Amino acid sequence: MIKSRLSAVLSAGAASAALLCAPDIASAQSSQAALEARIAQLEAELNALKGEVVAARTQQAAQAQDIIRLETRPANPAPAPVQQTAAPASLSEGFRIGDHTVKFGGFVKVDAYATRYSGGDPANGDSLREFHIPGSIPIGGADEDTATDFNARQTRFWLTTDGMVGGHKIGTRMEMDFQTLPGAGDQRTTSPANPALRRAFITIDNWLIGQEWTNFQNTAVLPESADFIGAAEGTVFARQVQVRYTRGPFSVSVENPETTVTPFGGGTRLVADDNSLPDFTARYAVSRPWGDVQFAGLLRQLKYQNPASNIDSTATGWGLSASTKIKVGSKDDLRLMVTGGEGIGRYVGLNFSNDAVLDASGELDAIGVVAGFAAYRHVWAPGWRSSLIWSGQNVDNDTRFTGLSANRSAQSIHANLIWSPVTAFDVGAELMFADREIETGASGDLTRLILFAKYGF
Repeated sequence: MIKSRLSAVLSAGAASAALLCAPDIASAQSSQAALEARIAQLEAELNALKGEVVAARTQQAAQAQDIIRLETRPANPAPAPVQQTAAPASLSEGFRIGDHTVKFGGFVKVDAYATRYSGGDPANGDSLREFHIPGSIPIGGADEDTATDFNARQTRFWLTTDGMVGGHKIGTRMEMDFQTLPGAGDQRTTSPANPALRRAFITIDNWLIGQEWTNFQNTAVLPESADFIGAAEGTVFARQVQVRYTRGPFSVSVENPETTVTPFGGGTRLVADDNSLPDFTARYAVSRPWGDVQFAGLLRQLKYQNPASNIDSTATGWGLSASTKIKVGSKDDLRLMVTGGEGIGRYVGLNFSNDAVLDASGELDAIGVVAGFAAYRHVWAPGWRSSLIWSGQNVDNDTRFTGLSANRSAQSIHANLIWSPVTAFDVGAELMFADREIETGASGDLTRLILFAKYGF
């Protein structure tokens, strides 16, 4: 069609040229004016035709590219991102390896502790002086004692990957710190610390497989504290291997089982690895403009076997937990958790109470626990904030089986001030008072001052 229109234009041009040369033109000036007007019209039509030719060629090239893409795309393509050609990720966004985005981060944290114990220095040494374990507070020591320690063991690093593979969203996370027993040396020379696995899991769409915080726990409401945990007595706190499925606000999991047992009459904790069923959890989370709330449940088998004593006993443990973070004004918040049940001791308060006790006939009797915490976080000014924390736990022991040396209750109060002079850099101080009581009524307490500096990357 375009070629035919070009031929017509050229023919008209030739005819116009013939008219210019004709000898019988009556008026040369009139004919000249008419011819110039006609030539201008022809030039306009030629320019329009050139534009159509360019547009046609562009359309043909685009159609050819579409055909190539259709012929070379995979049979089951992964969902395409909104933007086909994204710019390379910046350092803060990680970097690409194949189909995955890889990110690395963590923090360096340095702590200084000064602790006064009413019952003398902990028998387990300095490793338990560096974070608060309610069950380790000494009771019955002859003299008060004050201990000072410096360490950087809370330093942490993590590595994550995220990508689309075969139409599925797949990610991984590995996280480690050094907050375990010291390394092979001691504080006389190099103050070593061994790396320890915190979290290691795979996510595939709605599934999580690996070691992660228990689904029975709500880490989002943990108070900001200079201590490793903060509200240790009253919080659900456990990391373990699990398989979890999440759909919207609801999640369920099966998790690694383990039963801790108090011998009949009291004594050293028995850690039984005899379970034949996993622990089952379910959690429901609600988010509203005023804050968040979560409800969680736990159902588990308690089991202990000792062929030498002809003991093979099982019992049932269960627990319920509710937690919330409520916004107060534009910057403050209130954080609450309450947990109760029977046979859930290892999940609450760093195993302050055991899951069960053996009775006189060698049968397991689940131990009841009620625990909780309340924390208020206040922002004083940009970069300045404080948290006031109370945490507690009460244990319902049957002293006929546990004896009178079993833990009855524990509580702690924390007050801190944290300053962030620049992004990701925190310095702060926290004063903590904690106490522990056993069934005889004897108790011990500690008063601790923590100073710290932390930088995240």
